[in-house]
Amino acid sequence: MSKPKLISFKVCPFVQRSVILLNEKGIDFDIEFIDVYNPPEWFLKLSPTGKVPILQVDNVVLFESAVISEYLDEVYPEPLHPADPLVKAQNRAWIEYTSALYMDSFNLLMAKTKDDVNNVLESLNKNLTGLQNAKKETPWFNGDDFSLVDIAAAPFFVRAAFFKENSELDLLANYAELQAWSDLLLARQTVIYSIVEGFNEMLISRMESNQSYLSHA
Repeated sequence: MSKPKLISFKVCPFVQRSVILLNEKGIDFDIEFIDVYNPPEWFLKLSPTGKVPILQVDNVVLFESAVISEYLDEVYPEPLHPADPLVKAQNRAWIEYTSALYMDSFNLLMAKTKDDVNNVLESLNKNLTGLQNAKKETPWFNGDDFSLVDIAAAPFFVRAAFFKENSELDLLANYAELQAWSDLLLARQTVIYSIVEGFNEMLISRMESNQSYLSHA
């Protein structure tokens, strides 16, 4: 089997999940970034949805980040999904739940007015409350065992740290358990290595070009 190859764009949170997982398992892989707003023709021929990320394994293309993560976890040791089928199913549900956080963070990045920001924060706080209520174990989502749920949440915490640093908006101010979880994840080397060079600058540029509210608040 040849090296797996990820194709995405640099600030995609979903490909960041895959990169963290690949790093956790010590897998040698290639990655190629494209302009998602002007994708090359060869990419559109590979991706059934026209979306990123995709993973190429030999001559096979996988799409959808959760599917990519499941494949990588099954093929390469050691598994990061719980062995118990019921706990595994719960974990899959919470992985899906975290996807809403990425939509919220993107909408926050793009919000043009204070009212837009407040509407996003209302949705985000609802989603964060649900996640904190589920996060009863420490240090990780499943207790002592680092898992795919931790990986699924990590890119959101990267973005929450960005907002705190660049807009003074502390998304985790009222979520002490999530802040503690975030601190652990952001200090983990596999998460640190998943953040592309110039990440903050790219998000700031995106906000400014969109004339987003937080870029001048």
